[in-house]
Amino acid sequence: MRFTKWGGKRHHGAELVYLGADEHGDWLGDPVGNQWAGGPKSFVSVTDNVLLVPPDRGMTAMFYTEHPEQAFELYVDITTPSVWDGDLVTAVDLDLDVIRRFDGSWYVDDEDEFAEHQVAYGYPPELVAAAEAECARVSHEIRSGATLLASDTADPWRAVFRTIQS
Repeated sequence: MRFTKWGGKRHHGAELVYLGADEHGDWLGDPVGNQWAGGPKSFVSVTDNVLLVPPDRGMTAMFYTEHPEQAFELYVDITTPSVWDGDLVTAVDLDLDVIRRFDGSWYVDDEDEFAEHQVAYGYPPELVAAAEAECARVSHEIRSGATLLASDTADPWRAVFRTIQS
């Protein structure tokens, strides 16, 4: 998985394990100790996680496993629709994130960065509108408990990932 910023500027990425697909999209495994690098901040995954890459949506959704060092259960990056090229999937990170904590509370993050980058990176108006619409859609899905972003939806893929790692 590789995320860029608008205009092709590298953001971050990592080697993930392809797990399979279902009606929600493609699922990838992010193993504990995995290095996410290439962007302004590098980080290491502290748990085994699964990433959903839905088709024809401007988002990806990482489902995290509870751990003392893990602050959130779900991290939805608002992006351009993901593009597959062989075994590489790429998307342009559009700054906005919708984050759900383990206690069920949630919030939209990086709205200030989104506003700054609209100017700095020259986001076209249709890109801004698409990102705002996707963020609103994801927020509604979290509020309403939509299956797509439910932890239970990720559980079978966590089991597949555990089996692959054994």
